Amino acid sequence: RRLARVHLSGVKLPGFGDVSVVDDGYVVDREALKDKSKGLVGEVVVVKYGGAAMASEELKAKVVGDVALLRSFGVNVVLIHGGGPAVNVMLKRLNIEAVFRNGLRVTDDQTMEVVEMVLAGKVNKDLVSLINQCGSKAVGICGKDAKMIVAKQKNPDLGLVGEVTSVDSTLITTLITGGFIPVVSSIATSDDGTAFNINADTLAGDIASELKARKLIMMTDVPGVMKDPKEIGTLYSSLTYEQTQALISEGIISGGMIPKVTLDQETTPCESILPQKLQLYSCSTLPSPHRYNVVRKRSRHR
Repeated sequence: RRLARVHLSGVKLPGFGDVSVVDDGYVVDREALKDKSKGLVGEVVVVKYGGAAMASEELKAKVVGDVALLRSFGVNVVLIHGGGPAVNVMLKRLNIEAVFRNGLRVTDDQTMEVVEMVLAGKVNKDLVSLINQCGSKAVGICGKDAKMIVAKQKNPDLGLVGEVTSVDSTLITTLITGGFIPVVSSIATSDDGTAFNINADTLAGDIASELKARKLIMMTDVPGVMKDPKEIGTLYSSLTYEQTQALISEGIISGGMIPKVTLDQETTPCESILPQKLQLYSCSTLPSPHRYNVVRKRSRHR
């Protein structure tokens, strides 16, 4: 854990338009992408998509196109999503204040009803519909289905924000075997049936670990961790575990970025809860669709 490091480099993910993917800055076409994807055929790749990166309908369509394209090449993609902006819009319509602490939404009973309605309902089914329009077959589920994600209350001060206690991947693997793309919203259940709001970054890590995924891709709308958020030249090229914790203490890493660099929103580096062979990428959708800055995190075992 002490030796965990974060490596950043400029990369682009596969696109659904004329230009498909870039590796180390070089654009390649779909045939080249297909060739590059051969090593992932039959492997599980977990993609976490959410936050402000979902605000653009154009970008959303291209991201799900990427997912469908990878599936067509035989890659077993599992899409995990949040949808905070959509939740905020609905809360505003209902005159309910949105409150956050350390990047986590404070979720009372009333807010939880809205979160579940928006994430497991509209956001989930919109993504499913878009993937299906791309020619793939997607099925939308949440942690309540088949009691897939069981959680307990994380912190009473956060209300119905849950901490995952168990993941049953049976439903997801059944869908993958059937040729479907599982689209999972970040809603969980407790043993007594209480619904919990789960941070989608954390959930993606938990599911990737349970599925023994080869890759975990986490999309964001920022270039990465920067000393000065207004200066791209201050983007960190690498971070040790100790540096990460120091930056959190200083407030440089804050809000929704905290779960992305720790995956448990506290102090554990992401590598400690992920399979040793899994590669973790945090992908920024800026400055334009299909152009990404990738944070590659390797465990000390690699």
